[in-house]
Amino acid sequence: MGGDEIARIMYLTILGGALLAYVLLSRRADIGQSLRHLMLWGLIFIGVAAGYGLWEDTFAPRTQAVVTGDGQIAIPRARDGHYYLTLEVNDTPVRFVVDTGATDLVLSQRDAAAAGLDPDALAYLGQARTANGVVAIARVTLDDVVLAEGDLRIADQRVPAFVNQGELDTSLLGMGYLERFARIEIADGRLILTR
Repeated sequence: MGGDEIARIMYLTILGGALLAYVLLSRRADIGQSLRHLMLWGLIFIGVAAGYGLWEDTFAPRTQAVVTGDGQIAIPRARDGHYYLTLEVNDTPVRFVVDTGATDLVLSQRDAAAAGLDPDALAYLGQARTANGVVAIARVTLDDVVLAEGDLRIADQRVPAFVNQGELDTSLLGMGYLERFARIEIADGRLILTR
């Protein structure tokens, strides 16, 4: 928590205390009813604040990426702290989490099937060490991987990748793909890729 947030909390606490003191002192005769009204208004305030927060999390539009010029793509950090990018894999949109800790581009079983691969027919001969332990992986070659955002279109053919045999919720966009960019930068809550 930063200094600005602490100062804001202290200000709101002092303001709330002053309002509470005023209400209690002005209505000394019927303090029970004053406390009930105060609690009701407090609950209304909390409800509005929670509703606003849920609205922001649920309905606020978030752009996936923005083309900033000169072949730069700026990806905003998601609320969970990760960066997500949707690529077309064999003409199928696949949402990836950008993972600089992953060596390669790794597809989940579901995304591999959507991209036209048959996960049950693949040879899972390799192994990957993950946070959840060792998992079997199958090497594949993706015919087309396209990053299309606005007027910018970056297409790569015959991209090496892996399909994860284990449980993987979101496909991983690892360094095997990211190294195709001339520059990778994280600044101001954005991941900036330059080709």
